[in-house]
Amino acid sequence: MKPKVYITRRLNGRLVKKIEEICDVKMWEEEDVEVPRDILMKEVQEVDGLLCMLTEKIDEELLSGARNLKVVSNMAVGYNNIDITAAKNRGVTVTNTPGVLTETTADLTFTLLMATARRIVESSDYLREGKWETWSPMQLTGQDVHRATLGIIGMGRIGEAVIKRAKGFDMNILYHNRNRKHGIEEELGVVYAGLEELLRDSDFVCVLTPYTSETHHLISEREFSLMKETAVLINTARGGIVDEEALYHALKHRKIWAAGLDVFEQEPVPVDHPLLALPNVVTLPHIGSASIQTRLKMADLAAENLLRALTKQTPKHVVV
Repeated sequence: MKPKVYITRRLNGRLVKKIEEICDVKMWEEEDVEVPRDILMKEVQEVDGLLCMLTEKIDEELLSGARNLKVVSNMAVGYNNIDITAAKNRGVTVTNTPGVLTETTADLTFTLLMATARRIVESSDYLREGKWETWSPMQLTGQDVHRATLGIIGMGRIGEAVIKRAKGFDMNILYHNRNRKHGIEEELGVVYAGLEELLRDSDFVCVLTPYTSETHHLISEREFSLMKETAVLINTARGGIVDEEALYHALKHRKIWAAGLDVFEQEPVPVDHPLLALPNVVTLPHIGSASIQTRLKMADLAAENLLRALTKQTPKHVVV
């Protein structure tokens, strides 16, 4: 008898056929609509494997009703949507998809930094709204990126990839990480700094650390008070790392110059969120890994992890 699998979002047909060679597959057929919680709870009751997105909450309630579940394959690097302890206690393997999205997310991070520094979205809106009537010396002026100081909080694969892009702009680079990485310092010519020092000295602060209980609201009112008034904050990690209320006040009262955000504490972010009303914020709908090639690679890896776990092989990337 084939193992049963449920997929929580419509995936590429070729990939689904690959899974169907080994498993009985049911799939939520929408691509841009989340599977409702009650349907997900029902569908997982008899399955052996679940291929899910970061939008699905895989908690104790869901796991307790999934009697045969052996593996949860998360199509994401992060896995804060999954109760890891509950999964481990029930003997459920959890996998993720790191590595394949590193370069694409680094591209987006640097794109967001450039767009925020040079007020690209604001300038485009200015033109489209018919406000461009003449040239003036300080019209829509932004911040220089070349030879500025970049501070990176969280030195993982994506942080390293962002550094390589920043080097092309002759940026001075500081980093802060839970563990100092002497090899990276020597290889890439970056300087380790304490968090306070990094915040004080950086023109651009990129948040790239994982989201954990320790990093929840790591950047809040006190941290913004340490930053330069001309500083730009970029967050392409997870929304909960930055205290959004504190960020709003820092931007509103010009404690910092601007912010570029690909992630929010609540996603999708409400359209009436105060940050969306500020002209000095560039906002994106969590598209860090959203290139066609990378999303297909993520889906392939999630499927491979799933099938390996269900055929008693070791998945490529195991969380627990």
